Amino acid sequence: MDVRTLATCAALGAVAACAGAAVPTPVPSESSHAAIARGRNLVRAGDCAACHTAEHGKPFAGGRAVPTPFGTIYSTNITPDDATGIGTWSADDFYRAMHEGIARDGHHLYPAFPYPWYTKVTRTDSDAIKAYLDTLAPVDEPPRENALPWPLTLRSGIAAWNAAFFHEGTYAYNAQKSAQWNEGAYLVEGLGHCGACHTPKNFAGAVKRRDALEGGYGENWYATSLANDVRDGIGAWTEQDIVDFLRRGANAHATAFGPMAEVVTHSTSHLTDTQLHAIAVYLKDSPPREASAASAPGRDVATHGAGLYLDDCAGCHMAQGEGLAGVFPALKGNGVVQANDAETLVHLILTGESAASTQANPNRFAMPAFDWKLSDQDIADVASYVRSAWGNSAAPVSAGTVKDVRAKVEHIVEQ
Repeated sequence: MDVRTLATCAALGAVAACAGAAVPTPVPSESSHAAIARGRNLVRAGDCAACHTAEHGKPFAGGRAVPTPFGTIYSTNITPDDATGIGTWSADDFYRAMHEGIARDGHHLYPAFPYPWYTKVTRTDSDAIKAYLDTLAPVDEPPRENALPWPLTLRSGIAAWNAAFFHEGTYAYNAQKSAQWNEGAYLVEGLGHCGACHTPKNFAGAVKRRDALEGGYGENWYATSLANDVRDGIGAWTEQDIVDFLRRGANAHATAFGPMAEVVTHSTSHLTDTQLHAIAVYLKDSPPREASAASAPGRDVATHGAGLYLDDCAGCHMAQGEGLAGVFPALKGNGVVQANDAETLVHLILTGESAASTQANPNRFAMPAFDWKLSDQDIADVASYVRSAWGNSAAPVSAGTVKDVRAKVEHIVEQ
């Protein structure tokens, strides 16, 4: 979802625009109307518009910067423009890109396009996605050149990456599980490409499959664990909590922000109740994990952090971290607050962030930035305090960690 380091969509197929004399547009058949409707839903499940729409750009025309640990990749134009888009791609070309990560002209697509997940999409659904993309208005928008160092500019190197890390193959139905579970698995492991952000990666940017959905990085944010850990995960969430979060962008435990706010706004909030409940069933069907004990901050840190919290945070998040239901998220029991990696918590305190705004929850509440007001040590102390207060249990944060995150987010702003 879609998204959210190596979580993004990429060049797919579209219709051929006829040049010269005008040709009457054929009236779609009933079956094609159904395919287009399903394709629209699937495009939303893949969050393709978010990845392929630059800030202030036209939808699906590409040009959005996708940050990776290796450089910046710019998304491509997937409107049916013959010259700058993908208007000449056939359904076979489209499926090959989805299934194998190979473009129409035979070059390898970077795995920033999540073909390691899209390979699970069936041919029927691939054709439905193309049927919808065929209906988009063509946009003349030339692609931007990627900002990658040599030798990563050589696409031939992707073949070696694929050989080592890519597992090609359509989703295999698990007969031991229910149809609802399988639908959830198909969405999470396929078009939703949740693991692209929520799974840790190795030195080459490939996901560590043994640690699937246990937390990772996406677009310069740490995406928290989706495992059933009651502290650093969704162990305390019910299936309905998951549905509410994906539909509304908030529940009793958390609020969507950063890249996840985009995922909710552009993707999951538009999915059907059947799809959202299937995702919830799949995510909750894993053994609960026991949280490991965490050391508490020193007395001086806790005292200083508590004072800063009362001054700058309690007005919204309340004195006991309980938040204000439907408005300001609770910090007590919050998975982001207690994540094994505190980077996202520090990122939020430094830069602030707007919450997701959806039809079911049309707000745009925002947390203010404190980078101008609080020192690295101040932020470390208040973060350490909230990670250990009100029953929370997570390791303290150092000023050095805050310094590193501050430098990273300042670099992002400069870009």
